[in-house]
Amino acid sequence: MKKKRKIVLAYSGGLDTSIILKWLQEKYKAEIITFTADIGQKINKKKIINNAKKLGVKKIIIENLKDTFVKNYVFPMIRGHAVYEGVYLLGTSIARPLIAKRQIAIAKKFSAYAVSHGSTGKGNDQVRFELGYHYFGPKIKIIAPWRIWKLNSRKDLIKYAKKNRISIPKDKKGLSPFSVDDNLFHTSTEGKILENPKNPAPEFIFQRTISPEKAPNKASYVTIGFKNSDPITINGKKLSPGNLLQKLNIIAGKNGIGRIDLVENRFLGIKSRGVYETPGGTLLMIAHRAIESVTLDKETMHKKDEIMPKYAALIYNGYWYSKARFKLQKIVDLKRNKVDGSIKLKLYKGNITIFSRQTKSGAYSIKKVSFEENKTFNKSNVERFINLNKKKLR
Repeated sequence: MKKKRKIVLAYSGGLDTSIILKWLQEKYKAEIITFTADIGQKINKKKIINNAKKLGVKKIIIENLKDTFVKNYVFPMIRGHAVYEGVYLLGTSIARPLIAKRQIAIAKKFSAYAVSHGSTGKGNDQVRFELGYHYFGPKIKIIAPWRIWKLNSRKDLIKYAKKNRISIPKDKKGLSPFSVDDNLFHTSTEGKILENPKNPAPEFIFQRTISPEKAPNKASYVTIGFKNSDPITINGKKLSPGNLLQKLNIIAGKNGIGRIDLVENRFLGIKSRGVYETPGGTLLMIAHRAIESVTLDKETMHKKDEIMPKYAALIYNGYWYSKARFKLQKIVDLKRNKVDGSIKLKLYKGNITIFSRQTKSGAYSIKKVSFEENKTFNKSNVERFINLNKKKLR
């Protein structure tokens, strides 16, 4: 008997990827291996396993990648202060490279000839997944169902699911659902009434943050400790990368911090409106910039600010594993060994205030900056400095 070829599918266990699973079985007569990356999203392992088994899947892989995700992907991005188009902290963008890397590794381990994903034909994720696939497995076939099948509407999907006895969540019957992506770093919500930019975001879509109006009337304080430019402690307690981000998510979420509503420019040229919640990541970004302000020199900080838009765009567009991103990461991390200390933040009804900065670094000199007379700064050189810069005006 001829052995079936294998396909590794990025599988959430939900309706769309279950339909894809069945479709792949029918079209390619292949054995499907499902892969689910646990990177902090809401996950029901029992449901994932049961749904895959109902469709005849024998190899179901679920990996806990939370610490790897935060340490090797989120933290380097925080060090680069990556913000796309001024506001987006790249929560979805940074997750896809890790999933793609592990999916290819599994494909190689089980000698699968192809990998598949459930990204739509209009979005950015198809690009992010496939650039990652190509980097780690250029000879492995990529199957993108949304670009080749004839199921062109939600109605078609429901009909196909019913025909193949795939369970349909009640909120998806006949209706286009909100498109939700979540991981330890963020939650994004798109679709339905959000597609019209004139419509305000309904409060019920928010999952991680309460509204600033309902946040406590008393301020909260949190101290984040950094070593080698990465956060390692909260209020003096050392935590794993995953647990540290999760704790900050809870603290910030309770104080109404981390919401943004934006219209972004997708890589494919389409404008898209989405609502994002990045509570802990917002705290980390502000705290990291604050600790760098008292530990790094002006030239290093300004160089990082100069490259940031390009660095953020590379991540957004799926180029995490590119020579260009690797090159910029070296610039980002050039003096990371100097970034040690702690930042205390004050949180109040959606606002963040830097309460105090502590470091042993000598980059900030109280003696030099003081208005009191001292001998550490030669003011007679200032006139010479100004005259030198006058020449640049011509």
